[in-house]
Amino acid sequence: MTSRETVLITGCSNDGIGSALALVFQQRGFHVFATARDPSKMSKLNGLPNVTLLTLDVVKSTDIKAAVSAVSKETGGTLNYFISNAGHNHFMPILDENLDTVRDLFEINFLAPIALTQAFAPLLIKAKGMAVYVTSISGYLNIPYMGTYGASKKSLEIAADTMRLELAPFGVDVLEVVTGAVKTLGQTYFEDFALPPQSLYKSIEDIIAARAQGKDGMPRMESMEYASKVVDEVVKRTTGRFWCGNNADSVKMSTTATAVPQSAMDAGAVIGTGLEKLGK
Repeated sequence: MTSRETVLITGCSNDGIGSALALVFQQRGFHVFATARDPSKMSKLNGLPNVTLLTLDVVKSTDIKAAVSAVSKETGGTLNYFISNAGHNHFMPILDENLDTVRDLFEINFLAPIALTQAFAPLLIKAKGMAVYVTSISGYLNIPYMGTYGASKKSLEIAADTMRLELAPFGVDVLEVVTGAVKTLGQTYFEDFALPPQSLYKSIEDIIAARAQGKDGMPRMESMEYASKVVDEVVKRTTGRFWCGNNADSVKMSTTATAVPQSAMDAGAVIGTGLEKLGK
């Protein structure tokens, strides 16, 4: 049974944000449970000391149950940090969206993190741990062709903001990492991007495809630099939002200017809800 602090991270395939986070946590002495749908895609983590690879398709309840069981067996039923990173990127004009595709997008980006939080909550509560959700600056900007993706990430952020209040009485902290541009393999999903034949945007398909493929001229933060900054905040038990990645700070300044601190907003939000009576 591990005596180290533990962290479970979803979406740890090679050269992505999850993999970088796993490497930084491992280097800092944590026992890392790194997960992905296909463990063979976590080869850069395979064999590292204090790293346990688990198969976890975040939309499969059987995988979630198996992951909870594996972590519980290793730790005696506790988990210090849960990091919901797995997600799916998506580009499409809203008029051209296949609604089944959008449903799948919300299943992965919004419902799966909630299901995982419910499943790991007993372990986090026992450890008085922390849940961390990787969200996106696209939830704050009306970026053309990313409307449904941005909506899925903003939805997760709203749920995480609420969970911050609902989990506080049980000693569990919640952090959202509002993520800007980071250099990963995410853009490789779109090598065969195509609009439907009837699309009103067909004449600019090449421009949309180039943006989907990351050919937008936007500088991107190295994934290890991003991961190091994020882990710094996690181990400090920062709550609320941490903005990280290229352009994150400028988006924060332009979209969230307010004189009211989050702590005051939180205090006002829980008045009369009964939450203030829990955990006493």
